[in-house]
Amino acid sequence: MKFKQSFLLVAICMCFVTKSFSQRGNYRISNGIGIFGGVTKFDVSTNNFITKQGDGFLGGLLATVDIPHRWYNMSFGMQLSESTIGILGKPNSSSTSDEFIDYKMFAAQVALLGHIKVIPDHFTIDVGPMLQYNGKLEFKEKGKEGYVINNYNNLTAEDIADISQFNLNGAIGASVGIKNLKLKAQYIYGFTNILKKLENQELDTAGGNSRFKGNQTMLVLGALVSF
Repeated sequence: MKFKQSFLLVAICMCFVTKSFSQRGNYRISNGIGIFGGVTKFDVSTNNFITKQGDGFLGGLLATVDIPHRWYNMSFGMQLSESTIGILGKPNSSSTSDEFIDYKMFAAQVALLGHIKVIPDHFTIDVGPMLQYNGKLEFKEKGKEGYVINNYNNLTAEDIADISQFNLNGAIGASVGIKNLKLKAQYIYGFTNILKKLENQELDTAGGNSRFKGNQTMLVLGALVSF
């Protein structure tokens, strides 16, 4: 519900973005709205767990500022995503049968991006910071909450679900197409430790590292429609 309310607020705000004109420099600055969506590949780079990259999807809105006669444009946007990831575990500590425990994660990301004009209106390099709020890790299937995580003796799948929920990311990518329709590729890297919160929960880390460190990675392939 919080994600839906945030998305609605951004959508309403962006509805007030219209064409505007700049007096300075005697050239027009055009504002616009974009709608985008795509598929994702999500993972967490960590030495604590053995992970498997998972699939996901995202969608969002952005407000664009097209500045003629400059080598860059700017955009501010918000996107909502659902990602999946697998973490290797086993039914109990004495079991020799390993299997991936599948989780899903919902996230809202707010980004401020600069778009370097390689070929104006057709090809840009996109880069900028991104602030993320995400939920806890949720199980895709019930019944694996008590599975023991590999690299630990007693740490369970449920123990590691409460990850850090506020994170700072960096995004870099490219957009190719015509003025109002572009294909986008983007790589997102988490600068902050998404597993940091686990260190404050007095978990049983026997057999493994008690310090948790992980940086999320996400590859996005999608399309943008601008108005």
